[in-house]
Amino acid sequence: MNRLKEIREDHDLLQKDIAKILNVSQRGYSHYETEDTNIPLEALHKLADYYKTSIDYLLYRTDERKPYPKSIIK
Repeated sequence: MNRLKEIREDHDLLQKDIAKILNVSQRGYSHYETEDTNIPLEALHKLADYYKTSIDYLLYRTDERKPYPKSIIK
């Protein structure tokens, strides 16, 4: 299962809920979950912040859900 779908369902959310957060259509978000469209970096940042995890977790680079400490450099 796609990690975006997995974490969305873990939070009992619908695609339309996340699409609203990202300011995209439900269909557009659906393409991110099915990996038909690459998800933009800005959207990954928003999702990682929203789910309180890391982009690495969302992209299967780690199985650790806990987010990294915030950087002091912006």
